Amino acid sequence: MTEGNPFGEGGFDMNALLQQAQQMQEQMMSAQQELADTTVDGTVGDGLVTVTVTGTGDLVGVKIRKGSFDPEETEDLEDLIVAAYRDAKAKADALASEKLGPLAGGLEGDTPGAGGQLGF
Repeated sequence: MTEGNPFGEGGFDMNALLQQAQQMQEQMMSAQQELADTTVDGTVGDGLVTVTVTGTGDLVGVKIRKGSFDPEETEDLEDLIVAAYRDAKAKADALASEKLGPLAGGLEGDTPGAGGQLGF
């Protein structure tokens, strides 16, 4: 062991570890911002209903094809909106996994904004 370094030559470098952690945090924040700025669409019924969500899963738009539904009977429309949201959310989750997966280092669990939180 060398004096001044309790781990000997080639020992543990706390500064390098902290620097690496800071870089990972910056990459994670950048990826999260990119997801928040990205939108994906979910569509059902050959375009009868389309919803738009951000890459973090926030609903930001709903489009319903004009003249497609009787305003007095909304039950089918309600179901289609839910299905379109699920389609869009699945796409947003896949995008989040693609962007954040490598940064999360293989951690199990949901990505931020995709139903759960990693806590980053």
